Amino acid sequence: MGGPIDLSRTYLHLGLGATVTELPDFTWSESYLEGYTARFARDGDDGRLVVMSEQRETWDSWERHPAGDEVVVLLAGRVDVVQDDGRAEVTIPLLAGEAMVNPRGVWHRSVVHKPGMALFITPGRGTEHRPL
Repeated sequence: MGGPIDLSRTYLHLGLGATVTELPDFTWSESYLEGYTARFARDGDDGRLVVMSEQRETWDSWERHPAGDEVVVLLAGRVDVVQDDGRAEVTIPLLAGEAMVNPRGVWHRSVVHKPGMALFITPGRGTEHRPL
């Protein structure tokens, strides 16, 4: 570490003791995610995954993070983040340069109006998904 990091290709893990670990071979496969969870188990709910990804299409499912709050920074584009806390849905419009928080345990999804790029700082441990 020390040089520039392309966050669209190399994700980061933020761990206990203010540590940062590069994850250059990260994949969204079940086997990789199981290994990632085991590798950083000592961080418990305090570990965070930093991901920058294109937002091309509206999400086709909901997700939630029982381990903690998630920070979302929209770097380019225009999206609505829809949150469902079990009582009501709330829509949060985001423009480039704006950020918001998905609270612990709240279901959320993204509706893409103008494709762009987003940065996520996610408590990945125990993340759940459900269909729309």
